[in-house]
Amino acid sequence: MDVDVIVVGAGPTGLMLACELALAGVRTRILERRAEPQRDSRALTLHPRSLELMDQRGLLDRFLSLGRTVPGWHFARLPTHLDFSALDSRHGYTLFLAQARTEALLEERARELGVEIRYGHEVVALSQDSDGVEVQVRGPRGVGTHSARFAVGCDGGRSRVREAAGIGFPGTDETFTGVLGDVAVIDGDPAVLDAARARGVLVAPLEDGLTRLVFVDPERMRVPAREPVTLEEFRASLVRICGSDCGVAEPRWLSRFGNATRLAESYRSGRLLLAGDAAHIHFPAAGQGLNTGIQDAMNLGWKLAAAVNGWSPPGLLDSYDEERNPVGRAVTENTEVQTLLAELTLVPQYQRPGAALRELFDELLRMEEVNRRLAAQVSALGTAYPPASPGADPLVGRRMPDIGLTATASEATRVYELLPEGRFVHLDLAGDPEPGAVTTGWGSRVTAVAVTKRDDHADLDGVCEVLVRPDGHIAWATRTVDIAARRAERHEALSTWAGTPS
Repeated sequence: MDVDVIVVGAGPTGLMLACELALAGVRTRILERRAEPQRDSRALTLHPRSLELMDQRGLLDRFLSLGRTVPGWHFARLPTHLDFSALDSRHGYTLFLAQARTEALLEERARELGVEIRYGHEVVALSQDSDGVEVQVRGPRGVGTHSARFAVGCDGGRSRVREAAGIGFPGTDETFTGVLGDVAVIDGDPAVLDAARARGVLVAPLEDGLTRLVFVDPERMRVPAREPVTLEEFRASLVRICGSDCGVAEPRWLSRFGNATRLAESYRSGRLLLAGDAAHIHFPAAGQGLNTGIQDAMNLGWKLAAAVNGWSPPGLLDSYDEERNPVGRAVTENTEVQTLLAELTLVPQYQRPGAALRELFDELLRMEEVNRRLAAQVSALGTAYPPASPGADPLVGRRMPDIGLTATASEATRVYELLPEGRFVHLDLAGDPEPGAVTTGWGSRVTAVAVTKRDDHADLDGVCEVLVRPDGHIAWATRTVDIAARRAERHEALSTWAGTPS
């Protein structure tokens, strides 16, 4: 085999996945059809859970230094915002950061870890057998073949990997489209821009003096997404919507996007897997697409590495689809709801009931419980995976809270600072008199730490031990006080998740 894993696509999902694989010692090659990194940015945000993942890998400062934090976010552009700061996270905010910057930072990290990235290499065909995969690629020197044990399609909604895997992609075609433009010249009068915002135009300052405008023009909302946007159309739409073209000129990028919504029937077929837009596409409502892809990669990376490195317990790689496919479904469904709330107000016969429905939703968002629930979903802080066995502790499958810990009398840390190596972390909160017995045989896969809590957290009251997965979710937790019984539970949990001890 040329490498262990071929990742098709060098967007945020593919780069994040490659980083996770390389962190686990997996030989990884990225094949990207673009000749160079993307300059324009469709996505602009990293949500709280994605920021937590960067924190877990020791990368957060790189991102924070280049972005701008926003305390809340929106649902269907309703007046009442989602309050991320009320959620249980050190990162209860959105980071406003252009996708091109996110990709550049992840590429920098991937190269630090030894990932091979080949731009200008377009995948034209794939095949697989029981031993591995072969990928035919058209590159600068013609057509060639690459071989690997697995291939992962992070290659977007028209994924060649998904097509080769024979995985269905059911859903709905686009029914309406919007446009975005990154312009170098715009009317700087606050009254003009405030008037545009009041009529539903998103106006956001970008880097390099650019400003992004995003809107849906009722008279152009049925134009297919594949039709290019001209500056004349862009200006005319602004005049119709808000009475002014906002002085826009010198566009660097104009683009049209639609609400086609599809979800892969499965995220895996043998040695071919999918992540990001190759697995799910939807209207870019609330900026969830890029974030969902990064979180797909974090879930898949350590599981695929376990399969490559030979210690994967039965069913671990299959759990990627079992855990992430429902997340993809939830995201596609909530974006469809948001899309409907927007579209109804644009169709004349539905404008009155559409406006009433938006008012009702906005009233609901002012209720703390409703706001918290939707904020948890959009931020992905509420993502929880089903437990592997019945009768598991209620914590199992949920995110591990980033509580402060004390490992010794003089050493203090927090949970996420124990995860940068991408290993399991076993936290002994009750104290085993034979600490060496905690993870004997799993030492290369599990970091074991005897700790006491510095931060109170009601969900952890009475918990004696916790096994945290490499992606920061809880694999196992116990409140069993008896040490012998607890050791038996621990051994079973480690075997279930971290494989047979060496």
